[in-house]
Formats: sequence, C-alpha cells, structure tokens
Amino acid sequence: MFALFVSSFVTLFVVLDPPGCVPIFSSLTNGANAAHRRAMAFRSVAIAGAVLVAFALGGQAFLTALGISLSAFKIAGGVMVFLIAIDMVFEKRTERRENRAEEVIASAAAAAKPMEAEDISVFPMAIPMLAGPGSLAAIMLLAARSRSPEETLVVMAALLAVMLITLVCLLLAGPLMRLMGAKFEGALTRLLGVVLAALAAQFVVDGIKQSFGL
Repeated sequence: MFALFVSSFVTLFVVLDPPGCVPIFSSLTNGANAAHRRAMAFRSVAIAGAVLVAFALGGQAFLTALGISLSAFKIAGGVMVFLIAIDMVFEKRTERRENRAEEVIASAAAAAKPMEAEDISVFPMAIPMLAGPGSLAAIMLLAARSRSPEETLVVMAALLAVMLITLVCLLLAGPLMRLMGAKFEGALTRLLGVVLAALAAQFVVDGIKQSFGL
C-alpha cells in the first residue's frame, strides 16, 4: 500500500506540477486583491479535484461503455504521459502554459476588464491547467491498476495530498516566485520530466503484458 501511495503521489505530482502552476497563477491574478486571489486558488483546486475524482471513479465504466479495454487505455495513456514528459524535459509544456496565460490576460485587456474582475478559477486554472488531458489520463490509469477498494482509497489519498500541495503553492504564489527563481524551476521541471517518462514507460509495459497475457 505504501509503494502504491508513493507511485501514485509521484505520478500525480509530476503531471499536475504544482510548482509549475505558481508563475501561471501569479500572472493570471496580477492586480487582484488578496481575498480574490485566495478565493480563486480554493475554487481552482476544488473544481480540478472534483473532475479528477469523477474520472478516477467513473472512468473505467466509461471505457467499458465505449468498448475500450483497460490494457489499451494503459498503453494509450502511457504514450500520452510520455509525450508530456518529453515536453517537460525540453520545457515546451511550461512555454505553452505561459502562452495560454498571456492570451487570457490579453483578452481581458482587450475587453477593458480589470484583472480583479476576471475569475480564472474554472478556466484556465482548473481546466485544463490542473485537470487537463495528462492528469485525467494519469488518474484513470492509476485507478485502473487498483485491484481492491482499499487500493482505490490509497490512490485517492495520493490525489488529495497532491491537491493540498497545489493549494498551498497557489496560496503562496508570491513568496514562492521570489524563492524559486526561473533557473530552479527549470531544473526541477526537467528532473520531474525524466521521472514521469519512466513511469509512463511502465504504464505501457503493463498494458502490453495485460494485452498479451505475459
């Protein structure tokens, strides 16, 4: 159970990337007052967590209704997560997130709306920055690997731990931006990308073994 928790925690932490969300959240909420920033942080994490839990608990039934086997989803999900890992190693994922944040800020400026009036908790913070394709695939893969309700609870506990860390990171976005710096964030992102690539490869191996009964 401990090994399952550690594996699930690392996978979700790397995919959700709480430290990587800090500069995005900081730029999106630039100009908002402290109370509004806190409210958006709580809403972003709550909405993303609810979406991830829904996919974790109902994802397998959804796949069955579509006639997709778990082994096929493990292979496809592993490939998708591996592509995310490659983007993290070469910092393409961070670049896309920053571009998306700039687009939201630009659209708000074009509409002559002050940033404090913009609620970015649903889009783009909760979806797709936190509950995006990669994190949805990862949580469904982890839930699919669970063989008992106890193991599913362990995966949910890992998700809860990661979401709490994400919430803390968003609430402390200002101080963390001054503490981390761009170089440290880049190095951490590359390191986590390598770890995620190995975990994605394991997903694919598990899917192939299950498909061919190896």
